[in-house]
Amino acid sequence: MRDFLPAQMILRRRVMETFREVFERHGFEPIETPVLEYFETLTGNLDDEKLIYHFQDHGGREVGLRFDLTVPLARFVALHQNELTFPFKRYHIAPVWRADRPQRGRFREFWQCDADIVGSASMLADADVVSVVVECLEAIEIGEFQVRINHRKLLEAIARYAGVDEDRAGGVYRSIDKLDKIGAEGVIAELRESGVFDKSAGAIVELVGATGSPSELLSQVAATIGDTPGAADALKDLSELFDALAASGVPEERYRFDLSLARGMGYYTGPVYEAVHKEVSIGSLAGAGRYDGLVGRFSKQELPATGISLGIERIFEVIQEQGRQVDATSVTQVLVTVFDQEHSGESLRLATELRRAGIRTEVYLEPRRNMGRQFAYADAKGIPLAAVLGPDEIERGVVAIKDLRTQEQTEHPREEVAEVVLRMTSAAE
Repeated sequence: MRDFLPAQMILRRRVMETFREVFERHGFEPIETPVLEYFETLTGNLDDEKLIYHFQDHGGREVGLRFDLTVPLARFVALHQNELTFPFKRYHIAPVWRADRPQRGRFREFWQCDADIVGSASMLADADVVSVVVECLEAIEIGEFQVRINHRKLLEAIARYAGVDEDRAGGVYRSIDKLDKIGAEGVIAELRESGVFDKSAGAIVELVGATGSPSELLSQVAATIGDTPGAADALKDLSELFDALAASGVPEERYRFDLSLARGMGYYTGPVYEAVHKEVSIGSLAGAGRYDGLVGRFSKQELPATGISLGIERIFEVIQEQGRQVDATSVTQVLVTVFDQEHSGESLRLATELRRAGIRTEVYLEPRRNMGRQFAYADAKGIPLAAVLGPDEIERGVVAIKDLRTQEQTEHPREEVAEVVLRMTSAAE
């Protein structure tokens, strides 16, 4: 859990506002849910419930801090389904908490930017959320990334193909998910421990490690395990999903069919997605999947659902590693200087005029400081412009505007100064 300085918050807010614009461009609408949920609402959806911050409140109720934004959404939809229009498209940008072991890109308090569709079983919905991930990451110019795509039912089919009992299938999924980390031999060793015979273990690793275009891999999977229960439905879903992505104009290099992708949450039921950076090794930048059974936990009515979650903290780790930063460390666009106490009223009036014109304006609050100190204050904060209004300027009806980036100073009639500042700040942004 961390503090953020103004420059960090300015960058974080700009990125989140960019995501918000993408979400709304796709028709997603904002909602908000409480940070606290009943503990029983949260349980059963993490591999380890100890990750939930759980306590008893003063009324003796067992409550917990939300660990993601998906479970609260399922509860929200069940509670308000008579007030919603389906398919329901929502986005939610907010902090979540996990009692996890902190490490690079992983914190106990972190923000998620989620977009979900509830009420549609169509792969068009899944293509929509994958498109959103790609557009969000491209919009912030994060560099080379790719969305890995798999299907939970394919993983189940692979486990059946290997002859693993259902109660031990989780070990197969976890082993497959480690292919990039521990390699083929490591996965084979773990599969043996899960009860997979050597021959089947080798076949599984060969299958999940295969590469090629989505159509090539779909054909290969169909030829290998297509007759295994569940595989045909998964292959049909994925074929429709890849067709929809192509029709939506999502660049082919931005996604790939990856049979080694498992995802951790137990509530996924269909396609799963994970965005990874190709140059910065930090884990997933976004995770997503279809979770058709989750809303039914809170309602008698089953509703299909799919969604994505962009992990702000890891995204900022990548931005930091790239050495990128905002061009300003302050939200203020112009500092109105104060010549002395006697003339402070004119400075206040000018500031009001600029604010009414939509300009973010700050007045220097120590009128006994000389102009040099006031300019130094603005420069230290990253304020690009200073408006100088002394006795001479007041008498002549002008305002001097100093560009602190170039040190150039120009004079303008008082009635034109708002327009001038707007023009100068627009050019800078």
